[in-house]
Amino acid sequence: MPVRPPRQHLPPLNALRAFEAAARLGSFSRAADEIGVTQGAIAQQVRHLEAFLGLTLFRRLPQGVALTEAAQEARPRLSAAFDALALTVQDLKASHAGRALAIAALPCIAQLWLSPRLPALQQAFPGLAISISAMEDPPTGRYDNFDLALFYLARPPADALALGEDRLFPVCAPALAHKLRTPADLAGQTLLHDAVWRDDWARWLRHAGAGDIDPGRGPSYSLYALALDAALGGAGVLIGRGSLIAPNLADGRLVAPFTDELPSGDRLTMLFPPAGKPHPRRAEIVAWLEASGSTKKGGS
Repeated sequence: MPVRPPRQHLPPLNALRAFEAAARLGSFSRAADEIGVTQGAIAQQVRHLEAFLGLTLFRRLPQGVALTEAAQEARPRLSAAFDALALTVQDLKASHAGRALAIAALPCIAQLWLSPRLPALQQAFPGLAISISAMEDPPTGRYDNFDLALFYLARPPADALALGEDRLFPVCAPALAHKLRTPADLAGQTLLHDAVWRDDWARWLRHAGAGDIDPGRGPSYSLYALALDAALGGAGVLIGRGSLIAPNLADGRLVAPFTDELPSGDRLTMLFPPAGKPHPRRAEIVAWLEASGSTKKGGS
């Protein structure tokens, strides 16, 4: 009677994952950031794997670590195995017809562009469940489980869908607008800043011929939504991004006192995962979002 040999015993998955990330990234600390654990936890998992294998995987150096020859040979195959595993899991989740549409977005896009559209989107697609994750950087595609990502990009990749280039222009509450006849009148006003787009004021002032005004005056906010709230409350004048402040212009809570607009240099871009099964309604939803994505003044 033939006897099937027992399947080879494998080390713990967490230990393999810690080694793969540290080997690929060349750093225990970067691997810890990617996985979401401490650097000490990565080091411990690597030691467990080394003990299981009976060999050394990293040479500990005064400045960081270096792979041994055996580890260098194994790393590409292990990375490919984790990629295949992640893709298989994503395909399994995608096979569920009623699963949520997973969207990753820059926080300001999630708050100010996507959220106002959600009621109409869900009315257009009854029963659609949506999961939104706010992220500072676009997903890399590695172990990320999303159907659609929304970010501003200066150079969208060829397989992405980029909407029209965004426009920059000052906006303020109606009570302040009557004080602003020309851009020179901004010298007496509080300028509101987003910390990431801190140079927007300097760019617009140069464009409008008011470069002698100090563009650094006024408070800076870590989130664009906070700066927008300050503008809505009459605390100062903000450089508006057309795609983000359009609803506030449409309902009259903000006004644009000047006609000068400056191209932002980037575009609201829809990114798609590089592999895996897409959500069954993704194409319809993308088309709907694209149709709603006007960045003109007063648009939505």
